[in-house]
Amino acid sequence: MANKVQTIGVLTSGGDAPGMNAAIRSVVRTALAAGLNVKGIKRGYAGLLDEDIIDMDTKSVADILQRGGTILYTARCLEFKELEVQKRGADILRKHGIDGLVVIGGDGSFMGASKLSAQGINTVGIPGTIDLDIACTEYTIGFDTAVNTAMDAIDKVRDTSTSHERCSIIEVMGRRAGHIALWCGIANGAEDILTVEKYDGDEQKIIDNILAKKKLGKKHHIIINAEGIGDSYGMAQRIEKATGIETRATIIGHIQRGGAPTARDRVYASMMGAKAIDLLISGATNRVVGYHSGEVVDYDIQEALAMEKGLDEYMYDISTRLSRQ
Repeated sequence: MANKVQTIGVLTSGGDAPGMNAAIRSVVRTALAAGLNVKGIKRGYAGLLDEDIIDMDTKSVADILQRGGTILYTARCLEFKELEVQKRGADILRKHGIDGLVVIGGDGSFMGASKLSAQGINTVGIPGTIDLDIACTEYTIGFDTAVNTAMDAIDKVRDTSTSHERCSIIEVMGRRAGHIALWCGIANGAEDILTVEKYDGDEQKIIDNILAKKKLGKKHHIIINAEGIGDSYGMAQRIEKATGIETRATIIGHIQRGGAPTARDRVYASMMGAKAIDLLISGATNRVVGYHSGEVVDYDIQEALAMEKGLDEYMYDISTRLSRQ
């Protein structure tokens, strides 16, 4: 079958995630192996509008598999929501001979890819976000690394919390999704897990739980708080005042975005990157790659964006049962 595209463009958009470099590497090398040309677009859609576009070859992606972040840099570009800007972006891609585009990012990035598809550019998205909040896929690049980074930090906080017999509130990332908080809550044995999906704002329930555990001889109390709940420092002050137990808040922050990606992130990113090129070679457009039931699959972008994703109810139920003891 003749190639439907001749020159691939690749960009990363939105928040960075460990494993993005592995995806870039896979896109570039899979495309080159198929006889295609590859161009990198720096700083996402903002860089596209600035025509910050470079040629890429095998050497361009050498020794990046193990690096966090993204060698193409990333940025947010609100103006890309405008139709005239989208048309200009498509014209720039055509000017540089790019007839197939791989977008690595989240839902907002995929919306931009879909708009470019409507302008005649073959596009495929790859889910790259630590939040695991893309509904069409069971896995997003960067999640495993972020959870392991947070888990390691929480283990260290637990050590000092135990030594001082404190209550510790540890805030992890997740503005609109509590997957990191839930996974860390189970992995770190937290007594309370607060997520945007489940937390009802009842601090008294948390206070009662702390006091009940203290009566049972518990020497420390770990609360995992998702970023979307926030107010960790204020919560710590209120809990300390109500319980008389020294309470400290720790916000792990952007350390969760960085660092060398885990094996899972490297492998899944490589598989998804190759799948994106296979789709473009087949003539597909307006698709997003996903992982479902052990297979790398793809969906129409609009179909994918219409899906909704909540927390795993069984997993959440397990977390509450384990934390009651």
